[in-house]
Amino acid sequence: MEKEKYGIIDVGSNTIRLVIYTRDKSGRFTESENVKVVARLRNFLTEDGVLEAEGIEVLIDTLQSFQEVTRHHRLKDIKCMATAAVRQAKNQDEIMKRVEAETDFSIRVLSEFEEANYGYLAVVNSMPFHDGITIDIGGGSTELTLFENRQLVHFHSFPFGALSLKKQFVQGDTPTESEIKDIQSFLATQFSQLDWLADKKLPLIGIGGSARNVAQIHQEYIEYPLSGVHQYIMSKQDIMEINSKMQAMSFSELQRVEGLSKDRADIIIPAIEVFNFLMGVIGTETFALSRKGLRDGVFYEEMTKEFDMTVFPNVIEESFYELAIDYDINLTHAFHVTNSTLLIARELEKAGLLSLEKEDDSRIKLASALYNLGSYIDAESSNQHTFYLLANRTIDGLLHKERIIVALIASFKNKVAYKRNAALFEEWFTKEELDKFSLLGAVVKLAYSLNATKRDIVEQIGLERQGDDLVFSIYCREDWKPEQYQVEKQKKHLEKQLKKTIHIHFTNSPENVTVF
Repeated sequence: MEKEKYGIIDVGSNTIRLVIYTRDKSGRFTESENVKVVARLRNFLTEDGVLEAEGIEVLIDTLQSFQEVTRHHRLKDIKCMATAAVRQAKNQDEIMKRVEAETDFSIRVLSEFEEANYGYLAVVNSMPFHDGITIDIGGGSTELTLFENRQLVHFHSFPFGALSLKKQFVQGDTPTESEIKDIQSFLATQFSQLDWLADKKLPLIGIGGSARNVAQIHQEYIEYPLSGVHQYIMSKQDIMEINSKMQAMSFSELQRVEGLSKDRADIIIPAIEVFNFLMGVIGTETFALSRKGLRDGVFYEEMTKEFDMTVFPNVIEESFYELAIDYDINLTHAFHVTNSTLLIARELEKAGLLSLEKEDDSRIKLASALYNLGSYIDAESSNQHTFYLLANRTIDGLLHKERIIVALIASFKNKVAYKRNAALFEEWFTKEELDKFSLLGAVVKLAYSLNATKRDIVEQIGLERQGDDLVFSIYCREDWKPEQYQVEKQKKHLEKQLKKTIHIHFTNSPENVTVF
């Protein structure tokens, strides 16, 4: 059966890109093809604002090559959008008519608001930030948005981008010290126009190729242990260090930098200058990378039309349901394990044996629902697969550090296996934090054993201290013997963590108690 496919062509000022999405078994569309051409249309825009004939030919040739791909995939629904280079062209009508006459596509020129809004939609639907400022540096324009409580508050489109900054201020392949000062002076004038930027102290969220390259360069520079840049966090100091490192290099050295696309070597320094300068204006220490951008925003809008909403109510929940479908998670079982985990954790907190912070609640919910995820691949080595899958898969709404925390808790098997999984990330956490995640993992493992037969028989859990021992009362609505056997095997992990003997009473009424 032929899979449903959907295509988007993004005609940017620097690159033209075709992305094909294919509907997967979960019903959602995922990226299956991504083709890019570095066209640099902005360089063909004259001072009078006319896109030269050579530039139009580059556009037509690129779209004709793309249509070979779209015809092969039998795509009928293709959205072709253009941003600053075509938007700023005075001969826009001529461009659009030629595209319609000579290719399979018709161009929709996005307004400044639409371009900024799609970037904002991509961020709030794939990242955990409720408040922030987005920046999308293209070749010929730079879009900024301010969102609060996940709602767009302000937007602005500046008529400069990484390519136009290079063209306006840089004579050679890389900027000189005086040219960098000229760029900074220009940026100060431009950003001072917006009174909603100064000293906001909100995260700056970078969208687009230049931002992605900065994150990739930094990851290579520090030998980052995870793959993927979406939701990657850098500090102001990190940005300044990368900026300094890039400026000290020759052009040939820049072209060989790991993580930097060779075609961006001449425009990366102007782009980093924009990020660095804007972070100073905002007064923020946080730069976050969104791999989702304009195309994804268009995609989110298209896919949510029937639901009359463009912003997902909860990004993490959307991600969990995607994982559940991809790895055949039994949702009823997962929710029951989560409920038992929360009951045990809160009883331990009441007893003064566990300290829970605000963020621990969501960690526990997600990790317990995803416990034993790796059995989808192999039941015998489930914990290893669980850790690898969760640590290395992008999970929208979870920053990288949070993703590792969830992976550590959800993959807990025993302390030896836990330490092996945590070894690469010991510098990310304090010893106390690692001990706490290990304890939560043991709690999840015990809760999982309480639903060993997936009958969801546990209704309530209580805890009492008897001297130095802990006594759990497990209230069940059906026979509990299979669960009792599993708990007997697994309670030792929690005993080792708490350094206490644990007794567990199973009962379905106060008069009917079994003790072991």
